[in-house]
Amino acid sequence: MSNANPSNDDDSPDSSSREESPTGYESPPASTASSGSEQAALRWWPAAVLLGLMAAAKLIPMLFESPPLPVMMVGFMGPAAIGSLLVAWWLMASRASIPEKAAGLVGILAIGFVTVMLLHPSMKGMGVAIHQVPTGMVAFALPLIALARKPSVRLAAALVLAALGFGFWDAVQMHGVTGKFAAEFDWRWAPTAEDEYLASLAEEASSEEPVVESPTDRDADMGSDSMLVSRQTADWSDFRGPNRDNQVPGIVLATDWSEQPPEQIWKRLIGPGWSSFTVAAGRLYTQEQRGEEEAIVCLDANSGANLWTHTYPGRFWEAIAGAGPRATPTIGEGIVIALGADGQLTALDAIDGSVRWQRSLREDARREPPTWGWSSSPLIVGKTVLVHAGGEDGLGVIAYQIADGEIAWSRASGNHTYSSPQAATFSGTTGVLMMTNDGVQFLDSKDGTELWLHESPADNYRSIQPLVLADGVLMATPLGGGTVRVDVNLADGTWSTEERWMSRSIKPDFNDYVVYENNLYGFDGNIFASIDLETGDRNWKRGRYGNGQVLMLPEAGQLLVLSEQGELMVLDATPEGLEELARFEALDGKTWNHPVLIGNRVYVRNPKEAACYELPVTSD
Repeated sequence: MSNANPSNDDDSPDSSSREESPTGYESPPASTASSGSEQAALRWWPAAVLLGLMAAAKLIPMLFESPPLPVMMVGFMGPAAIGSLLVAWWLMASRASIPEKAAGLVGILAIGFVTVMLLHPSMKGMGVAIHQVPTGMVAFALPLIALARKPSVRLAAALVLAALGFGFWDAVQMHGVTGKFAAEFDWRWAPTAEDEYLASLAEEASSEEPVVESPTDRDADMGSDSMLVSRQTADWSDFRGPNRDNQVPGIVLATDWSEQPPEQIWKRLIGPGWSSFTVAAGRLYTQEQRGEEEAIVCLDANSGANLWTHTYPGRFWEAIAGAGPRATPTIGEGIVIALGADGQLTALDAIDGSVRWQRSLREDARREPPTWGWSSSPLIVGKTVLVHAGGEDGLGVIAYQIADGEIAWSRASGNHTYSSPQAATFSGTTGVLMMTNDGVQFLDSKDGTELWLHESPADNYRSIQPLVLADGVLMATPLGGGTVRVDVNLADGTWSTEERWMSRSIKPDFNDYVVYENNLYGFDGNIFASIDLETGDRNWKRGRYGNGQVLMLPEAGQLLVLSEQGELMVLDATPEGLEELARFEALDGKTWNHPVLIGNRVYVRNPKEAACYELPVTSD
């Protein structure tokens, strides 16, 4: 025991390497550098802690049914931010030698640079931060932890696995996300739905047989062109219907779909886009993406055949919703007016698709497109058409003269929104509601004078339509915030607004809600729910339909729901609980577009296909 060496530990040189000097003292080691695997072992535990934190950041949002924005951002950006700290660990706390640190740093930077440059365009930006960097850094760190005591192979193994982790994402493309923000991927070389659609258009164009009916021949038997399309005679003149409220009176659906299933009238491929349909004189109007061009399309409502198409250069894409226009065309007197995601505002002849006039919001509002693209469906009021442009210096909402496209007036508004102008009347005063990142404002439709503004600032997008009540308005706060009921009052010529309640019992993201008998029905995140309109208290929450859309059939007390998965459901509109009456698979793939119901025919679409179904009705 008297010969024990208390200093002998993992960091001490082997005793055999020591030499005694003539004076009897031990001479220092020949080199202070690591001389064995024990001495060169990495300090691995900080890297393991960082990997644990990366996993926690990814998992935390899953604990929330509707995670608030800060929690979502932790899930999105947290793993990449923590992953970058692995580089700091490697350089400052790993105990690797200086040459090894330098080689590792140069290697990981080179791998990152090359693989990022080789990414598919859909993966750049958010794809790098959310997917590629976390995967690559985890792949780099794991071999260093597992082989911490094997200096001869650990760095080589780490760089090889990092190349695989970073490089894997070069083999995929992204098609946006689901309503729960889960990314949708496919192999890079796989044809997209848009590729298949463009191929079908090319095949049609090369066919010797005509595939569409001539609009001239078709209209010859329908009377005067000027009488065919107007706001008064249109079946569905605007986004979400004539009143933009998703209410469809005069129809009662039969619900025994096992005995009387919906009948498919037609189904066809369509280009990417989140537009809905407007309908007049047996025509459907919508918008889509066709390669590097946006398109305004007129389809035959009875066959789905293309009657005419107007295209123009422009392609908007972002990582959440992908490519394509977001807004829906609006029907006027013999014209159709459409706003593209890149800011092209176009007025077309509703019969033959010829151009009446066109404007650019880039030029008129003096700005670039907002993060989500221009998404506001035009609103026709009298002889003007209103769009939200989001420009500075009073160029937030712009009213154009329908006759020639000249600017009639403009007014300050928020700088971004996914919501559309909404006609409304309060205390006998008719105007236009506009919901933006600033809140909700009420404008005089004649000259744009702001009558009142209910301030409710939000950093993120607002996409729900303001829902007009007799004495106020419902507005949704973005990304899981909830719904606010705002009372509007006019006393002695002065307008005022006051929040009656704020409810987190229904938290729509981009899914509009409907009112029936003093109850609200819509999507609380991705689950269908109902709340009491007077109090904001929850009635029930049960239907797991994803982030879909809903129509209200007031005569029947029925809700027609189109799920995110493309299924049609009929629900009983009751505050007592969810009662699903019928279900039918209508479309394939992610479906966020609003459905349209004309009589008993429902028109549905998503970024891949469009269809018309005839729904069974009661005999009463």
